[in-house]
Amino acid sequence: MQYRRFGKLDFKVSALGFGCMRLPTVGGEVSKIDEPLAVEMLRYAVDHGVNYVDTAWPYHGGNSERLLAKALRDGYREKVKIATKLPTWAVKKSSDFDRFLDEQLDRLETDRVDFYLLHNLQAPFWNSVRELGVLDWLGRIKADGRVGEVGFSFHDSYELLAEIVDAYDDWTVCQIQYNYVNETVQAGTKGLEYAADKGLAVVVMEPLLGGCLASAPAPVQAVWDSAPVRRTPADWALQWLWNKPQVSVVLSGMSTMEQVVQNVESACASGVGSLAQEELDAVSRARDCYESFITVPCTRCGYCMPCPTGIDIPRNMQLYNDALIFKGNQQILNRNIYYCMPKEARAEACVACRECEEKCPQDIKISEWMPRIQEQFAKKS
Repeated sequence: MQYRRFGKLDFKVSALGFGCMRLPTVGGEVSKIDEPLAVEMLRYAVDHGVNYVDTAWPYHGGNSERLLAKALRDGYREKVKIATKLPTWAVKKSSDFDRFLDEQLDRLETDRVDFYLLHNLQAPFWNSVRELGVLDWLGRIKADGRVGEVGFSFHDSYELLAEIVDAYDDWTVCQIQYNYVNETVQAGTKGLEYAADKGLAVVVMEPLLGGCLASAPAPVQAVWDSAPVRRTPADWALQWLWNKPQVSVVLSGMSTMEQVVQNVESACASGVGSLAQEELDAVSRARDCYESFITVPCTRCGYCMPCPTGIDIPRNMQLYNDALIFKGNQQILNRNIYYCMPKEARAEACVACRECEEKCPQDIKISEWMPRIQEQFAKKS
């Protein structure tokens, strides 16, 4: 495993971090984690050098933190740093700060979490928790020992990121969405560099854009086939990130043991400045291809869920994007999959309440896309 600088801390972090948002499940139920397999995957990663694990209050219906506690028994807790997050959107009064943290410590079977982040900071959530005194509270939980270091995860504009970074002197961690097709999306490259220049450790999430970059449609695969080095599409995306000195650790939300093994191998072969200019040029060409056909910038993070009417919003977005990207037989297949979903889970059930839009990190106008998705799959050919 390769290790990297973690901001201003005296801690060397593994290039690969284990994100616990997309653990294997049973029967397609997101809250029903396949516990034996998930434990095996996490322990394999730790045994092969991964020392940073990331979870949060809502992941897997609240069961991600509980599963992580089980995986880190038998001496594994001492081998890793745990990061979890305060659900800022759910905080309604200042007493909620302690209520959430104490329950999370209970779920994690620990009296101390190494990194505690304000989750999914967007302007409304940031303004709300700041008015409730969250910055003073962060100082208190560090002082009483329940938390080692504090930071935030972020889904908004570069300008807001700079404001948040400058608002508090004791930030240690900044977690951003970043990948080779998102250089100008949300915080983007400017945000990565700004946070790193301020001494923060930058944790990258969505390195594969919710899995979209793990496989390549024909035009992108043609780029990879012509590149001077042979790599899988996922490895290209990961190596591009690890090439950057400002990136501290790349989180991968892994769902299979095969993904864990492959990502560990990729991390072991990573390094700052390791890509030649020809390789960087290949990534740029791949980016240009993707930008020409990605329609809805959904990463399937699930923050928009649950929908009050029962729509599976991320699934609808995925089916729509894939049908347009891959076309042909994929359109027919995805139409069949769409109509196999319960009627209340399909886009046609949208009543445009816009509750989901308030939570979407990508600022997608979901209520406007649902009719388009229904129209796409209502076509007979």
